[in-house]
Amino acid sequence: MEGPSLSTLVDFAVDAAWQAGRLTLAYFQTCLTVEYKEDHSPVTIADRRAETLLRNLVGERFPDHALLGEEFGSVGGTAPYRWIIDPIDGTRSFVHGVPLYAVLIGLEVSGKPSVGVAYFPALDEMVWAANGMGCYWNGRRAHVSPQENLERSLLLATDTESFASQGKNDAYRRLVDRVAEHRTWGDAYGHILVATGRAEVMLDPVMESWDSAPLLPILQEAGGTFTDWRGVATIHGGDAISTNRHLFPEVMRLVAG
Repeated sequence: MEGPSLSTLVDFAVDAAWQAGRLTLAYFQTCLTVEYKEDHSPVTIADRRAETLLRNLVGERFPDHALLGEEFGSVGGTAPYRWIIDPIDGTRSFVHGVPLYAVLIGLEVSGKPSVGVAYFPALDEMVWAANGMGCYWNGRRAHVSPQENLERSLLLATDTESFASQGKNDAYRRLVDRVAEHRTWGDAYGHILVATGRAEVMLDPVMESWDSAPLLPILQEAGGTFTDWRGVATIHGGDAISTNRHLFPEVMRLVAG
């Protein structure tokens, strides 16, 4: 299939994420009005303006590409290139003035997750990857941790309550009981900490496609794994686990019980 190179697509996605991220900073740690969607998740004008900017950038540069965004849905039908965007991943962190939120951009090429960008504006951390091109963190190559011992590992999760509501609390507790450390540095940042070697395992009991889209290529190109809770490498599984690959078999055994 003829089309733009992955290098061109990555460069575009990095710049688009940076632009959207800088836009969000104008609203960060201000007295924002917070609204709540039907699923009780928060949304702000910053989410909507950042997604509008991203949609406009994609539409201007790649008018024949499809796009799925958290706030405004899907356009473009079954085009072979589909951008999947989350303008603010971690809106709860954002509205509380916590800097661990991200702009997420993923790209599927003929249904395969091929490009991923995660930009953390308040931290000024940019992580990107493309299939066969490696994973990069602020310009330097990123790699997962070499740790092979779960008892010496750091486990992350977004929160501790959602495991029970999703029927996954037993699996979560089995892992917590085995690891050395457990922290709730969550949302996309937890997965990026695994990709950059700062943690070994990240658990998410609930994920949407726009949460996952950039993370699969990022984790794989960093040498790790990004799968659903059944161990399938997908962005559409409804949940997610990231590991440094060394620990993947043992983590999945514990998850399965």
